[in-house]
Amino acid sequence: MITPEIGFATINGARFHFEQAGSGVPLILLHGVGLNLHMWDDQFAPFADHYRVIRYDLRGFGLSPPSAPAAFSHAEDLKGLLDHFKIGRAHILGLSLGGRVALDFSLMYPDSLDHLVLVDPALGGYRFSEDWLGLMAPIMQHGKNGDIAAAKRLWLAHPLFAPVRARAQSRQQFEQIAANDPGWHWLNQGFEQSLNPSAAKRLQDINAPTLVVVGEKDLPDFHVIAELLNKDIPHVQKFNLIGAGHMANMEAPEQFNEIVLEFLSGK
Repeated sequence: MITPEIGFATINGARFHFEQAGSGVPLILLHGVGLNLHMWDDQFAPFADHYRVIRYDLRGFGLSPPSAPAAFSHAEDLKGLLDHFKIGRAHILGLSLGGRVALDFSLMYPDSLDHLVLVDPALGGYRFSEDWLGLMAPIMQHGKNGDIAAAKRLWLAHPLFAPVRARAQSRQQFEQIAANDPGWHWLNQGFEQSLNPSAAKRLQDINAPTLVVVGEKDLPDFHVIAELLNKDIPHVQKFNLIGAGHMANMEAPEQFNEIVLEFLSGK
C-alpha cells in the first residue's frame, strides 16, 4: 500500500491538484475529457513500484478549475508541472485528450520527453467524422448556454463510453469520476491555444520511442488516429487491446499495465 503525496501546485497562474508516489524515472499520467486523475487508480500503485508517478487534474478538470478563464495550453501546463517538480525528462502517458496533450508536448519540448505512451488518443489537427461532430454538437451547445448538467449528462451517455459502462466493475468507478467533473471546460470553450502547425502535420518529427494502445471496441475515429500515428511516427509500436473500448486502462487494467510496463522497460 503506497502513501502518495497529495497537494496543489501553482503553475502558469492556475492551481493544479496532483498526487505523486514512487521513485526513479518520472512518469506523468494525463486523463481524458470530463474525468480526473482518479481514472488512473488501477495504474497509480503498480506504476509507482517502478517509477516516480505523478498524476494531476488538468486545467478545468477535477480539483483544478481556474478562478477565471484565460488563454492557456495544456502542453505548456505540463511543462510548467515538470519545472515545478524540477524534472528534466519524463515518460508521458496520456489517454484521449491526455494523448493529444502528450503529442503536442512531444513536439514542443522533445528534450523533456523520454518515452511516449498514447492510449486511444485524440490528435490535434485531425478532422473528426460527421458522426462524431453530430454527437458532440448538442453537448457543446449546452455548455455554451451554461447548462453544464445537460452537457455532462449527454457526454456520459456518449457511445464512446458504452464499453466501460457495460462492465460492472468499471462502470461505477467511471460514473463516479465523471459525476465529479466541475464542467468548467464545457462552459469555457475556446480558451485553449492550439499547436500551429498541428501535431497531425508533424508526426514524423516525433523522435521519442512511442507506444500507441487502442481499444478494440473504441469508435472508428480513434482507430483511424491510431493508424495515422502508427504510420507516421518513426519509432512506434501499436497494440490493439482486445475486448476493451475507449477507456482501455479502466476496462482491462491488468493487461494494460503489463503492456505499458514492458514497453517502458525497453524489453
